[in-house]
Amino acid sequence: MMRALALMTVLLAGCASQHGPAPVVDRSGAARTSAAAAAPPAAAPAPSPAVPEGHYLVKKGDTLYSVALENGADYRELAQWNSLDDPTRIRVGQVLRVTPPAPAPGAPVVGRIAARGVESRPLESRPLESAAAPPAVAQKPAAAPAAKEAAGAAEFIWPAKGKVLSKFAEPRSKGIDIDGKPGDPILAAAAGRVTYTGSGIPGLGKLVVIKHDSGFITVYAHNRDIMVKEQQAVSRGQKIAELGSSDAERPKLHFQIRKGSAAVDPLRYLPAL
Repeated sequence: MMRALALMTVLLAGCASQHGPAPVVDRSGAARTSAAAAAPPAAAPAPSPAVPEGHYLVKKGDTLYSVALENGADYRELAQWNSLDDPTRIRVGQVLRVTPPAPAPGAPVVGRIAARGVESRPLESRPLESAAAPPAVAQKPAAAPAAKEAAGAAEFIWPAKGKVLSKFAEPRSKGIDIDGKPGDPILAAAAGRVTYTGSGIPGLGKLVVIKHDSGFITVYAHNRDIMVKEQQAVSRGQKIAELGSSDAERPKLHFQIRKGSAAVDPLRYLPAL
C-alpha cells in the first residue's frame, strides 16, 4: 500500500513538471524591427532651386503683376525678359528674370544710346586756330541748374483727402490707408506714366500703378472706378480713380510709394498736413 502511494506521488510530480507554464517570448521588438525594415525610407524634401541674382522664385499666390510690382518693374518687361506669351500664366517654382538681361556681346553702343532716346551726332570738324590768334576769353561756366529734389515733399501731393487710418509698417503694411467716402477723387501724387490698371494683385482690389521719372513708383489700391489706361501719361493732381472698397473691409485708399523694389514710408515724402 505504501509502495503504491509512493508510485502515484512520483507520477503526479512528473505530470506537473510536464504541464508547467509555457515560456513567454517577447516578439514586439522583432515585429517592430521587421515593420521598420519593410517600410520605405522617408523621401528627403526636394531642395529649392538656386535662384541667381536678378531672378525671382514664384511662390503660391504670386502673379506676374505682383512680382513686377515687388521688383519695381513693368509687367510687360517681365513678360518680355522671360518670353511669356501669356502674362497670366506663371507657375509655382518657376524662376523669373526680374532685372534687364545684359546686352549681347558686341552689341553696338550707338544702338543702346538710341534706345534711351539720346541722339548720336558726328563730331564737327573745325579748323585749327592760328597761333597768332588772340586767346579766347575764358567764359564763366554757366551755373548748373539746381538739382531737382528726388521725390521729396515738394514733388508728391496727397492723393486723397482724409485722415490716415493706418501707417507704414513693413512687412505687414507697405503703405498707408487713407479714409474717405465712396466716389471721392483719387489724384496722381506726381507726374508719370500708368504702368498697370486692374485687379491682378490679390488683396489690393482695383489698382493703379504709376511710374515716375525719378525712379519712384506710386500705388493706388481699393478703387471703385479707374479713370486712366495703361501707358497713359498723367500729370500731378490729375484724377485717376474714385475711392472705393474693392477687396477691402471699408472704403479707403491704400497708397504706396516705392523706390524701385523697396517700399518706403509715404509720410516721409508727402507734405505735412
